[in-house]
Formats: sequence, C-alpha cells, structure tokens
Amino acid sequence: MKRFWTSASAVPEGVDFIILLDSRPLKLPSGGALRVPFKDLAGAIATEWATAGADFTPDDLPLTRLATTAQDRIRLHRAEIARQLAAYGMNDLLCYRAEGPPGLAQSEAAAWAPWINWLDRQLGIRLESTSGVMPLRQTPEYHDIFTAHLMRMDEYKLAGLGVIVPALGSLVLALAVEAGALDPDAACRCASLGELWQEARWGMDAEASARRRIIAQDIAVSARFMVLCRA
Repeated sequence: MKRFWTSASAVPEGVDFIILLDSRPLKLPSGGALRVPFKDLAGAIATEWATAGADFTPDDLPLTRLATTAQDRIRLHRAEIARQLAAYGMNDLLCYRAEGPPGLAQSEAAAWAPWINWLDRQLGIRLESTSGVMPLRQTPEYHDIFTAHLMRMDEYKLAGLGVIVPALGSLVLALAVEAGALDPDAACRCASLGELWQEARWGMDAEASARRRIIAQDIAVSARFMVLCRA
C-alpha cells in the first residue's frame, strides 16, 4: 500500500481519542472512526502511522491491527473468544512434560512448575501434569474459572491475549505476561524450552530460530499493547 497522508496525530474527542491522518479520522474496516479510550495507546498508534514508509503493509501497523481486532471482532464476540482462550488452559503446554531425556524433563519441571504454582495462587486452579502427549482430563470447573477471569478483562486485553495464548500454546504463561509477572521474552524462552534444549546440544536450527524470532516479536508487541491499554 502507498502512503497517502503527511502527518498523523492523536486528538481527544469526548472521553476517547481518535487518530487523524492529516485532517481525516482513521477508519475501522467496519466504517466508523477508530476510537480508543487510552491516551498512551492513541499516541502510539499515531506514531505507527507517522513513521510508516512510503510503501507499507498492515504488518507495519501492529498496534492499529490489535485495536481494530478489539473493536471490530472481540467486542462483538467477547464471550465466545473468552471460552476459546479458556480452552487452552485445559490443555496447557505446561501440563505436558517430556518423557526424556532426563535433563530435558528436569529442565521443564524446574521452569514450568513455578507458573503452575503461580496460577494456583492467582485463581485457585491446580492443573495436573503428565509425561508424554496423551491428553489429560483437568477438573471441568476450571474452564468456567478461566472463562470468568477472562470475561473480567476488556476487549483490548483479550485482543492481546488472542495473539499471545496461541503463540505460546499456554494460557498460563500468557496470563502471567498480562499480569506483569513474566517478561514476554522469558515467556517465549519458557514455551520453547524443548527446542532450545535440543539446539544447545545438537546445534541451531535456522528455520526454527527464525520462527521463534517472529513469534517473540508478535508477543512483545501484544504485551506492549496491553500495557498501553492500562488507563
């Protein structure tokens, strides 16, 4: 796409903020103006547009994309999205440990058990874990607890989690990132423990490393988005 504006700015309008491209409001795909209730987020979105190149793609505007998702999709389907995210917690990455070798199994236990314990302290959910890939049956009520917790979040936090949860394969780690208890980069390393353990012994896999970098960038942007949405 070609840049068609000279300047971008965030301006207050009522209790919200809109983004002006020159004098025209930035529009949602649904047609209305993009309005956000967070001054810091509005400023960051305006900066994205102000610094976009002469040729740009939606990938150059990740904060705008997340805000649009929050308003045009999650606001309309919030309960269903909360249930979908809750389902990740019932089959969380942290619950499935390697059967071997012993060093990897021990590393996973040491890295993952603290976050299982963190979840228990936060929500009273004590997830079971197993070795291997056979599915676990967690306490069914946990899904309702996860869903209720997610439903207390606004559409902006759910937009951020909607990227982070599937990227990590872990609702537990994503909730820790959202709460500020876990750094996004540390969350990525935690979720990629098996790959990193193998690479430390057998050498780097360039394709896997490139994929992890892309995932880490997406998670970092989504985590920043949620911070900007703290009014």
